[in-house]
Amino acid sequence: MSEQSDRLKARTRRFALDVLQLIKLLPREEPGPTIKRQLTKAATSVDMNYRASCRARSHAEFTAKIGVVAEEADESASWIDLISEAKLVRCDLLERLQKESHELEAIFSASAGTARGNARRRGRLPSGSSADD
Repeated sequence: MSEQSDRLKARTRRFALDVLQLIKLLPREEPGPTIKRQLTKAATSVDMNYRASCRARSHAEFTAKIGVVAEEADESASWIDLISEAKLVRCDLLERLQKESHELEAIFSASAGTARGNARRRGRLPSGSSADD
């Protein structure tokens, strides 16, 4: 793998681990348990699906996986923003995770867009396909 993908693997793993620390700080009563479950699933999915995209056997498989990573990064950022806006937790970790989640969302959204564009240029994805969304 490339040095860039290795750095992103480390970054997505750190993000998942940091989120696991953050969820320990959420309240035991609702909405804490719901947010814990949803955020845990989304943040760990960013890590695991990025790793899977690095092992993709085809461009189509990579495009699909990186699209999932972008979606999960967006969901993670939304849950972290909700925690902040609802003032469920106040700590430096939350602020750091807000910044990191939005950066990962931007990175993977751009990567998914590039992958879809490359697929279109190769004639593997119709220009009006639902993958444009």
